[in-house]
Amino acid sequence: MKKLIYLIAIVILVPVLSGCEDFLDTKNYTTKDVDSFPKSKEDADMMLNGVYAILNVSHAQAINSWFFVAEMVSDDRFGGGGINDREGQAIAHLMTANADQFNQFWGDRYKGIARANQTLEALALLEDDPENPFLDQKVGEAKFLRANWFFELVQMFGDVPMPTYTPTSSAEAEVPPAPKPQKEVFANIATDLWDAYNTMPEVKTDALISGTVTKWAAGSLLARVFLFYTGFYSEATLPMNEGEITNAQIVKVLEDIISKSGHDLLPDFRSLWPYTNKVTKPDYAFAADAPDWVEGKDNKEVIFAIKFNPMASGWGSETTVGYSNSNCLFFAPRIPGGRKDMGSIFPLGAGWGMGPVNSKLWDEWPAADPRRMASIFNQAVESPANKYQWGIDKQVEETGMWQKKVVATTAYGKKGDPAVLYNTFWSDPAYGNIPNDDAQMGHGSDLILIRFADVLLMHSELTQTATGINRVRQRAGLTPIAAYNTAALRNERRFELAFEGLRWGDIRRWKIAEEVLDAIYGTPMRNVGTVTSMQKQGPGMKVRYQQTKGFFNIPQRQIDLGAGTLSQNEGWGTNDANYTGYTLEN
Repeated sequence: MKKLIYLIAIVILVPVLSGCEDFLDTKNYTTKDVDSFPKSKEDADMMLNGVYAILNVSHAQAINSWFFVAEMVSDDRFGGGGINDREGQAIAHLMTANADQFNQFWGDRYKGIARANQTLEALALLEDDPENPFLDQKVGEAKFLRANWFFELVQMFGDVPMPTYTPTSSAEAEVPPAPKPQKEVFANIATDLWDAYNTMPEVKTDALISGTVTKWAAGSLLARVFLFYTGFYSEATLPMNEGEITNAQIVKVLEDIISKSGHDLLPDFRSLWPYTNKVTKPDYAFAADAPDWVEGKDNKEVIFAIKFNPMASGWGSETTVGYSNSNCLFFAPRIPGGRKDMGSIFPLGAGWGMGPVNSKLWDEWPAADPRRMASIFNQAVESPANKYQWGIDKQVEETGMWQKKVVATTAYGKKGDPAVLYNTFWSDPAYGNIPNDDAQMGHGSDLILIRFADVLLMHSELTQTATGINRVRQRAGLTPIAAYNTAALRNERRFELAFEGLRWGDIRRWKIAEEVLDAIYGTPMRNVGTVTSMQKQGPGMKVRYQQTKGFFNIPQRQIDLGAGTLSQNEGWGTNDANYTGYTLEN
């Protein structure tokens, strides 16, 4: 655990302690310390940029992101990839490929929390500008980001350490913090988000730079936390450090977002996703009549998203300028190589083959719902002349179905000309003309974490009314439901929010995880091109969920460094937890 504590103490962008300030009777004019920094809104922004950067760091390798974990382990996706891509497959079977599989996941989040802690402490020393107040907004941003990382950690691991301040001495930094019970972690998350929501200024959706945390983002995440906590733990209220939050209070928060934020549904579901960009769309029959893709602050449906840059220089480092969205690379099919083969999966681009869609989702999704085709690429329907190639690079758990929302997206630079098929539409002059047309690094599409449709559906669930459900259905051109019912709400969330990282939390809080995870077995798929069906790995998903309750293994390295403060979660460290993977024979 020393590694964690030292991260908290030293990886921050701005030093906590000023040292030797009177050395040689001179003042340091080149290094920022607590005497010179922060002093202004610009300084506060600089500190917060260092906190926001960890959102990108934690997604630099998609396999270390909560989004990836939640997608792989849900019943709507399989692990996929090649035979050697064992870590993603292990997650999908609620197993582990190695004892330290999540060490980077753990470290990234505590690094972000450390930066948020220091930023909050520094902001507390600032005086607000009476003519242009900014502190409530900046403090709210830091609290939201800290709460978001704690929420990921507690969903992932259960009881976790909860540092909320910066150590003031090396001796203090050397004491490993003990894990806190989940209820205490949730209380701190709720307190941060409640404070942020109630103090941040009311601004319209397009008033701030795209990607900035707003009051409405804090309220939306608070509602998500409330639903998970009350459902998973069978509680009526969400605890805070002092007091509690009720259903009625969350409903009021959601109603304020609906009526005051300026957020709304886009007229066409398809224009949420990059395949409707103006370069790709003319060659893609399914989307040719859709409005253009709406990106950045112009997209009033997006409440919070992680910003990405197609000009990224690598897999991600805190020192690089910008990051590519490598989730796009993971959530795209493998192809044999060459531009001519990419046409068989247009508008999807090349990837590593992780995350094939469970075909049962396609079968259970009503064909009359246009969101099915808007969300899933089904090779049997869309691959021209059935040119889709199975088993590329020894791919396993392959269904021939891929999601379209967070995926590499290609484009023909000249209409239909295969000689001018870009790996990524960002390479076209209309989208920045990135010089290397890199199939791996060229994806700059933002990763949407919260959107307005989710707010409407959460409001319906908490009020048990059909208004939000029907507003979402109306956008999809579907008939309204006559009255609220649980089955309709759950189906609407599954279909509207598919592949957005929410299904795993939903099936856990609804207490249907064992049932739906067990139902994946027998699903048709191919291993290395051979027709087969999904078989149990180890004891199977139902048993693994019973053993673990959906929590993953704490990295062994952190347990070792913790010197007795951390213990492994139930269901891990046994043969049942060890993923052995596929062979050519199975």
